[in-house]
Amino acid sequence: MSHTGRTTEPAKRTLRRDLLAARNALSTDDVREAAGALARRALELPELTRARTVAAYVSVGAEPGTLPLLDALRARDVRVLLPALLPDNNLDWGAYGGEGSLARVQHGGRMALFEPAGERLGPDAVTSADVVLLPGVAVDTRGMRLGRGGGSYDRVLARLERAGAGPALVVLLYDSEVVRHVPEEPHDRPVQAVVTPSGVRRFTEGGRAVPGA
Repeated sequence: MSHTGRTTEPAKRTLRRDLLAARNALSTDDVREAAGALARRALELPELTRARTVAAYVSVGAEPGTLPLLDALRARDVRVLLPALLPDNNLDWGAYGGEGSLARVQHGGRMALFEPAGERLGPDAVTSADVVLLPGVAVDTRGMRLGRGGGSYDRVLARLERAGAGPALVVLLYDSEVVRHVPEEPHDRPVQAVVTPSGVRRFTEGGRAVPGA
C-alpha cells in the first residue's frame, strides 16, 4: 500500500465506524420506509430507465434497502445481476429471479449475505451491466465513495476499467451519509450519482456536484 493509503486508512475507519453506528440505531420501520423511498427515487434515474442489465446487490441488516428496487427493475424486464462473495473477496455473479431465488450464505464470522442460488456467470459478467449499483457507507461532494472496507467492489471497478466497460456507477445511501469529504486513495474512482430516500445527486467528471433529477 502507498504512503497515501496508510495515512487515509485510519480516517476511513473512523468515518466508517461512526456512520455504521448511526445506521445500526435505525428502527426496522425506518429501514423499511427508506427502502421504498429509495426505490422510487432510483427508478427516476434515466440510466435505470434505459438499462437492460443492472448489477446490484441485496442489502443486509440496516443497509439502505434494495429489495423493492430489485423487484421493480425485474418487473420492467431488466436483467438484474447479484454478487456472490468468493473466498478471495472477489465477486461472482448470478441472475436475480425474485426473492425466492436467493440463498442465505454465511461467510465465516461475517454477517450472512443473500446471494443468487442459481447458475454462476463468472466475475466478468459484471462487465455487461449498463448500471452498477454500489453499496457504500458514505459519498462526498465529489462523488468519492466510502465502502465497507472489504475491497470487493474495488476489484469490480478495476475489472470494469480493464474491460473498457463504462457503466453508470451509482451508490445507494441514507441522506445523512452524503458528507463533505471522504478520504481517498489513488485507486479510488468517483461515482456518477448517489440516490438517497430524499433524492438524487449527480457529480460531474471533475468532481463538482450538480443538482440531481
